[in-house]
Amino acid sequence: MFPGIGTVVNMATVLLGTAIGVLVGHRLRQRTRDVVTDGLGLVTLLIAGSAATSIADPAWSRAVGDSAPMLIVLGSLVLGGITGSVLGIEERLEGFGGRLQQLLQRRSGAGGPDRQRFIEGFVTSSLVFCVGPLTVLGSLNDGLGNGADQLFLKSALDGFAAIAFAASLGWGVGASVLALLVVQGSLTVLGAVLGDVMPAAQVAALTATGGLMLVGVALRLLRIRQVPVGDLLPGLLFAPLLTTLVAALR
Repeated sequence: MFPGIGTVVNMATVLLGTAIGVLVGHRLRQRTRDVVTDGLGLVTLLIAGSAATSIADPAWSRAVGDSAPMLIVLGSLVLGGITGSVLGIEERLEGFGGRLQQLLQRRSGAGGPDRQRFIEGFVTSSLVFCVGPLTVLGSLNDGLGNGADQLFLKSALDGFAAIAFAASLGWGVGASVLALLVVQGSLTVLGAVLGDVMPAAQVAALTATGGLMLVGVALRLLRIRQVPVGDLLPGLLFAPLLTTLVAALR
């Protein structure tokens, strides 16, 4: 199989799941769709909690010290949030989703709530599908030629998630394949360039930081708080960088 096959399969499962979800969603009451979204939010919270436990990874503690991982995650989120808000990542994601909605639904004349629903579907599903350890590790390993097994697993999970999302949020979920293509495609190319797997400490830093970002996504799905997770995404770059810096200074 060729490098990038994992991302291709992932995009296909998201599109298939979206189509199924839209077909089913029209036959469900709004209350039922809300319950489905709540269930997905709870599962996302569970996945996030599992990823966040990497804060106690032994390899990470050995590299930076026992007390440093928590501070590194804090620093990554703070620096990432500042960078993301200055760059306006969340606003750009929403703006891009709005332009897609106008392009794809121009003839239908949909607007107002339909427009916001499309944007929310695009932004939320893009964050869920593009944030997390399987996205980073699976794409890197795919590029390195180590196989796409992790992305195949992620594809199955994302396909079921797309059904649940699309039943409530509609076609905006399918538009998230563009974000998948950019994020996972770039990481796959990066893996091919790196030629080696990232050290365990840096992987743990990525996983823990991404896990906390998924908590923010879960809070959005549960309608508790609209955490601007898009603005926090640069934290995924700061986490391994800060880990490398702290390990070098020890």
